[in-house]
Amino acid sequence: MDFKDIIKQLADKVCQMKDGILTEEATKNAFIMPFINALGYDVFNPLEVIPEMDCDLVKKKGEKIDYAIIKDGQPIMLIECKHWKQDLSLHDTQLKRYFVASKAKFGVLTNGIKYLFYTDLISQNIMDEKPFFELDLTDLRDFQIEELKKFHKSYFDVDDILSSASELKYSSELKTLLAKEFAEPAPEFVKYFTKQVYDGVVTAKV
Repeated sequence: MDFKDIIKQLADKVCQMKDGILTEEATKNAFIMPFINALGYDVFNPLEVIPEMDCDLVKKKGEKIDYAIIKDGQPIMLIECKHWKQDLSLHDTQLKRYFVASKAKFGVLTNGIKYLFYTDLISQNIMDEKPFFELDLTDLRDFQIEELKKFHKSYFDVDDILSSASELKYSSELKTLLAKEFAEPAPEFVKYFTKQVYDGVVTAKV
């Protein structure tokens, strides 16, 4: 079974089981650990995946990330987990703290259905405000699976991912902006396109 089939199979499982998943711990076991496994990492091997890894800051002790993906003895990706019903936008501050305290280049915030991938494109070692890549297992696109494949153990390359991270981040923001404009177009947006097809003076009536 290839990577695409594995992810789609997991997506089907999520859709079928989510209503019976009542806790954050159950979300981890049923959805997130299989997702980590799908990326080629053994969740039961502490040399590859460390659960509850310390991410202490100078003034705040006892901070732990749910999972840290390890390569050559160093964390390369932090994964902060929430229950599948939780709104992820309310929890990115926690991941930001962990990101600063570790040497990992990528942070993932997830509820087992949505996965938000962050890095530090703007300021080194400071997690960006917006994710550069978003994945929703209930609304998968083939190009998203191809991007996700870059995080697989067999293909993981920091420089390769970072080279496309900026493009992904801004293309995603542009798509969101365009969708908003098509739904509720601003006068400037309407005027710009009207000028391309209308020969006369572009008035509000036109």
